[in-house]
Amino acid sequence: MPGSIFPSPPPRLAPRERLLVALDVARLDAALALVREVRSLVGGFKVGLELCTAEGVPRVVEAVAATGGSLFLDLKLHDIPNTVAGAVRAVCAFGPAVRMLTLHCQGGGAMLRAAAEAARAAPHRPLLLGVTVLTSVDQPALRDELGVGAPLTTHVTRLARLAQTCGLDGVVASPHEVAAIRAACGNGLLIITPGVRPAWAAIGDQQRVTTPAAALRAGADYLVIGRPITAPPPDVGAPSAAAARIVHELEAEGA
Repeated sequence: MPGSIFPSPPPRLAPRERLLVALDVARLDAALALVREVRSLVGGFKVGLELCTAEGVPRVVEAVAATGGSLFLDLKLHDIPNTVAGAVRAVCAFGPAVRMLTLHCQGGGAMLRAAAEAARAAPHRPLLLGVTVLTSVDQPALRDELGVGAPLTTHVTRLARLAQTCGLDGVVASPHEVAAIRAACGNGLLIITPGVRPAWAAIGDQQRVTTPAAALRAGADYLVIGRPITAPPPDVGAPSAAAARIVHELEAEGA
């Protein structure tokens, strides 16, 4: 697609480039302090609903870009096709400041195709990533609360194939489903993986987690890591020390 950042498949990335830090904070000044501290140690920064709701998307995009951070805008767009297409066009207007943008695969094929078509028409566009199933949802919740009877991995893989067919660049999925997605979709689909926790970090509210090295071995392209870096255990030290430790561990394992 015109305006893509990477060819397909993406080039080989160094461990540092694979790390995307989740700036899950409510204040822009706190987010920018984190960006300044770790930007030389990681590949980019994910900003989501908390910060964007508190501070406003344009302000967040402009400030993070000005600080030198590569931005992953995690808005998880999910609405009727026309509305999502309009939102994608609005994000495309930010230009190179936004590197990645998420939308929910659950919105269906018409919505995903509308998003891809809107992005294709822009002079510059972010990579479009389809969110499959949130890492806070496990098999019982999928079945009993959401009414999906298929096994979780089967459902995630089906959504990944849908995203690929509709023209998206990649998907967001738990590390537990990465290998199945890679087998089903090949190397031409980017896989961005949240739910990644180093062995020394707490799991928190995530249900389907694994270590950074295991996620990369399974076939993930990028790792989204939040609290282990932004709020590391006291014995690890500052966020910069946590980021450097993760990179070192990945390099030691040849990831």
